[in-house]
Amino acid sequence: MITLVSVRSMSPVRRALPEDAAEVLRLRQVMIDSVSSVGPSTDWHAESLPALRERLSEPDGDFAAFVVDHPERPGTLAALVVGTIEYRIGRAGNPRGVIGFVFSVATDPDARRRGYARAGMDALLDWFRSRGAVQVHLTASADAAPLYASLGFKPKPDPLMELLLSDA
Repeated sequence: MITLVSVRSMSPVRRALPEDAAEVLRLRQVMIDSVSSVGPSTDWHAESLPALRERLSEPDGDFAAFVVDHPERPGTLAALVVGTIEYRIGRAGNPRGVIGFVFSVATDPDARRRGYARAGMDALLDWFRSRGAVQVHLTASADAAPLYASLGFKPKPDPLMELLLSDA
């Protein structure tokens, strides 16, 4: 298994492992709580854990999570950056149709302002490049937008619509 470390920042970023799954879910909840107006809920964690462990055990899959271990709390994570690769029919500017999607970027409140999210994003962007992605999409909170802009992301009008197929 290859562990990617951002060369630019020399930060201790590593690829998440199956044994990190509970901490990955904890940091995902930190991200969800920061952008959601609905109260915190961890009821879904137990059901999500097996599938997440399986995805984290597939180093050549279309899913990648990069993490930073918390320097003051052994056994916990300080930061998380997650992304997936998807195929869309090609078009001008992306004839192979490979697109990266970033989601679940989160840093523990007591570990912020240390460059962990940026280092994680650098590692994830390197992973996207290695997988042939020429486009990367994400949804940014107002707090995170300056980080993404500094990495070269630009706002885009988004006609996104959503349909929920079940109550789950």
